[in-house]
Amino acid sequence: MVEVKNLHLSLIGGGGRVNILRGIDLALGRGETISIAGPSGAGKTTLLMAMSGLESPTAGTIRVAGVDFSGLDEDGLAQFRRRHIGIVFQGFHLISSMTAEENVALPLEFAGNSKAQPLAKSALEAVGLLDRCRHFPGQLSGGEQQRVALARAFVARPSLILADEPTGNLDRDTGERVMDQLFTMQAENSTTLVLVTHDETLTARCARHLRMIDGRLQEISPFRPS
Repeated sequence: MVEVKNLHLSLIGGGGRVNILRGIDLALGRGETISIAGPSGAGKTTLLMAMSGLESPTAGTIRVAGVDFSGLDEDGLAQFRRRHIGIVFQGFHLISSMTAEENVALPLEFAGNSKAQPLAKSALEAVGLLDRCRHFPGQLSGGEQQRVALARAFVARPSLILADEPTGNLDRDTGERVMDQLFTMQAENSTTLVLVTHDETLTARCARHLRMIDGRLQEISPFRPS
């Protein structure tokens, strides 16, 4: 499902070149669940952004579902992302002027899906929020907003979900409920899940465990909570 080879990503800042990713190699199968842990600044979020096509690597290759990102322009990457990749952020990233239903329907509408609205309602029902579909983000709790974000990520039935600290802004009980829904939807759709988290409880729910330090990945097998 995902193949990353010798991935490097550098940025030029005021102090010169900063090497963020340093030769990442990673292969993920369909339906796998993978956690990535590591200290702040290690490159975890940058790796997810590269795997989604939102950041361009300096060197190396990324293939998702057999498609090499280097052969796609910005429009091609956006179209591919809409069909194959769902992203769940720590900060929800909902559009405040749109209802829950409109937020979830948006990626389908961009893709020209004529059934965007009924599919959005079905996705919200799957996360227990059908009765909140007409509410705006500001009228929803943090947990409800993150469940809307989950519905939006899964509504197009993507083959890959990238989740970046999805419970970071939630209390533990709410975070556990949201993660229960995330893993349920992942299993039902046989979706490959890459989960960046500092929460060892969430890490333990994944089948594979990776740790990133200074832009490099190492596999931790088996995972042993600290």
